[in-house]
Amino acid sequence: MNFKFKALIAAASLITAGVGATQASAFTPWQYNHPGRVEVNHRLAMQNFRIQEARRDGRITAFQAYRLHQEDRNIRMQERWFASRNGSHLTRGEHRFLNREENGVSHRI
Repeated sequence: MNFKFKALIAAASLITAGVGATQASAFTPWQYNHPGRVEVNHRLAMQNFRIQEARRDGRITAFQAYRLHQEDRNIRMQERWFASRNGSHLTRGEHRFLNREENGVSHRI
């Protein structure tokens, strides 16, 4: 019984390691098929980090951080709404619009 249990644990760990390695080395199908959405969401995540850093450093107040986070949430909702209308894709114009919105928030951080 002890040997079977150890073998099961070893097999499970090898499978987990293999899945982790393949996911880290390549784009997922979603990322490959929706590069515009991936870019927009990555920028939003980076802006979120920058807002938190600016708040920690004292460059912006808590209220300013709240407002910036609120604007980022609105951009994320717009991105999802645009994608829902186009089969999970963003058109070139929608992508440009969202980038302009993100640029505006970025300048205020």
